Amino acid sequence: MGLLFLACLLAVFPVASMKSPIFGPQEVSSVEGGSVSITCYYPDSSVNRHTRKYWCRQGAKGRCTTLISSEGYVAKDYEGRANLTNFPESNTFVVNIGHLTRGDSGRYKCGLGISSRGLSFDVSLEVSPGPGLLNDTEVYVADLGGTVTIDCPFTLENSEKRKSVCKKTGQSCVLVTDSNKYVNPNYKDRVELVIDGTNQLKFSFIIKRLQLNDAGLYVCQTGHDDSGEKSNVDLQVLKPESELLYGDLRGSVTFECALGPKVEDTAKFLCRISNGEDCDVVINTLGNKSQAFEGRVLLTPKTKGFFSVHITSLRKEDAGNYLCGAHSDGQPHKDSPVQAWQLFVNEETVIPQRSSVVKGVVGGSVAVLCPYNRKEANSLKYWCLWEDTQNGRCQPLVESDGLVKEQYEGRLTLHEEPGNGTYTVILNQLTTEDAGFYWCLTNGDNRWRSTVELKIVDGEPGLKAPKTATVQVGENFKLSCHFPCKYYSYEKYWCKWSNKGCKTLPSQDEGHSQALVDCDQKSQIISVTLNPVSKADEGWYWCGVKDGLRYGETVAVYVAVEERVKGSQDVSQVAAAGEEVVESSVKEVESKVNQNPRLFVDVGDKTVKDTGDAADGSRASADTSSPVGQSGSSKVLVSTLVPLGLVLAVGAVVVAVLRARHRKNVDRVSIRSYRTDISMSDFENSRDFGANDNMGASPVTQETTLGGKDECSTTTENTVETEEPKKAKRSSKEEADMAYTAFLLQTNNMAAEAQEGPAEA
Repeated sequence: MGLLFLACLLAVFPVASMKSPIFGPQEVSSVEGGSVSITCYYPDSSVNRHTRKYWCRQGAKGRCTTLISSEGYVAKDYEGRANLTNFPESNTFVVNIGHLTRGDSGRYKCGLGISSRGLSFDVSLEVSPGPGLLNDTEVYVADLGGTVTIDCPFTLENSEKRKSVCKKTGQSCVLVTDSNKYVNPNYKDRVELVIDGTNQLKFSFIIKRLQLNDAGLYVCQTGHDDSGEKSNVDLQVLKPESELLYGDLRGSVTFECALGPKVEDTAKFLCRISNGEDCDVVINTLGNKSQAFEGRVLLTPKTKGFFSVHITSLRKEDAGNYLCGAHSDGQPHKDSPVQAWQLFVNEETVIPQRSSVVKGVVGGSVAVLCPYNRKEANSLKYWCLWEDTQNGRCQPLVESDGLVKEQYEGRLTLHEEPGNGTYTVILNQLTTEDAGFYWCLTNGDNRWRSTVELKIVDGEPGLKAPKTATVQVGENFKLSCHFPCKYYSYEKYWCKWSNKGCKTLPSQDEGHSQALVDCDQKSQIISVTLNPVSKADEGWYWCGVKDGLRYGETVAVYVAVEERVKGSQDVSQVAAAGEEVVESSVKEVESKVNQNPRLFVDVGDKTVKDTGDAADGSRASADTSSPVGQSGSSKVLVSTLVPLGLVLAVGAVVVAVLRARHRKNVDRVSIRSYRTDISMSDFENSRDFGANDNMGASPVTQETTLGGKDECSTTTENTVETEEPKKAKRSSKEEADMAYTAFLLQTNNMAAEAQEGPAEA
């Protein structure tokens, strides 16, 4: 693109001043007898909507004389041809001026305030001579980029002579084209000379794709010398009136470009005039995008040469002049059909400031705060991923009405904050593929759209929880989440994910299959308990932290619920069957005791050990000083050790049954597919009173441990001394257990007294 073209563009689009929040067109042009319409924007506030608006003309020494105001004042020169209308819903007011004269050219201001010294914006108005004859010169007026047809008359006697058109440059006249097919290189493929026939006393000079430097004086000539006929033409190329765009800092704007059906199949572009050197492409339909606008620009082609370009998360440096255009290579050219735009970025924005970049780690999560217009609290909210396709695309991933894209189920949710003017989007289970640009948008005011860049960085997630868990229907289930100390003061929560959001789990006392949430600050764990598990409990569960209304980190766990396997029984049925078996065994043992008490006589004061060797049988250590002792010890060992083991085993079972009958507030533990109620103190008491630790082992081969040592208690003829167990607070059921144990010991004593004397083993 040549320097001349750039100079013309910059002449048309001077750099806008950003000192005032009032914004309007910098230059307005028209012709005599025509009219102009000037739109001025002001910041969105109640005061601005109701304050005085004015239009004044600048004079000497900076004075600005009011010509028209919103209070009804109209200057004498403007009576009947000007008016000012306020549009508070769009934060604009419009000044219309008709019946323009050359004297209306000058510098003006549109502004707000009780005087002309209030907030204002400078506007330059240029009124050119209208089409027609002026001092023997025909005036033609055309728009930049348009086409003009100039009629050049001649007399009948000159109808066969050469026709030509030249353009005056200083004192000379440079040939543009003639009837001999000559075309000046500066007008190549843009000019045409048409002669309708000898019966027509004129020929037509046509210029297409008008440029600003095409303006000037032209001479139509018939003949080769000064004796030929000549006519003068004044061509005026009007500077295009820029379309105005008013955007808020951090907000968004949309360029609605209309180039016409002639370029429907031609590549389209939007470029920005910057640095006085070039018109840099922002985006085009061939896939080119400016790095400065990456992730925040979209181009949407439409029919009949129309297209729109949306820019979000506006920055101060985005303000300036833009061109919509069309060309085969998607780049601006001096002969490209264009549409001019002037963008103003209001720094006195009402859109809240937030980070334009969020960072997350693989396996972690991010929470993005999205603003929206509070007046549209009921609008539909979206969150979409910007894709770097040919024209850019942003497909919604989640919507406030419950839509979640399939591959994001369990990972993505949208929390609305009614009345707060914001909503929060949480994405967890992050992967490296999630890095990119995301847009916050609604189906309401497009000016509030914004974008955020997600970056995946090195690190570890702060919250720790299992990725998956599998449980069976009817079981108790406890799910724990560990959090670091930095979240100590944060609110912790568990919630169950669904397309409608992530609903915090209710307290335990609100119904069946509810959740109890507790937090151990020392171990830094938050847990949720489902009691009992049902099929409806299957799904995604999130553990997270939040600080007031601001959501923080989350971690997701998928809980799979399986049906109970075949052959499983209800816990109550298993317990009842066990009680019946134990009761029958107790009755049988008691019957044998009554019939033969000697079977349960206690051993002497010698230590006896059961080796438990299945191959060699039971062996015992005995006093070998007497042959009688040797034979007697063998008989006593056989007759007393086996029944004693049986009694102790049955006694342990009976103790367990009695405790089961009197249990209160015991811990419930899930073992495989069964649920059994066991108190942890039961294990201690069973060891204290000689119950078998391994209930599945044979009572004959199982060793009995008392007081933590491998020894048996001794019994004398007159007294029985037993070492008292460690004192501890006992419940009523424990006292019952001790009573029953004492009964067994007393039985042994009675059996011993029935013998003639103490027996040694």
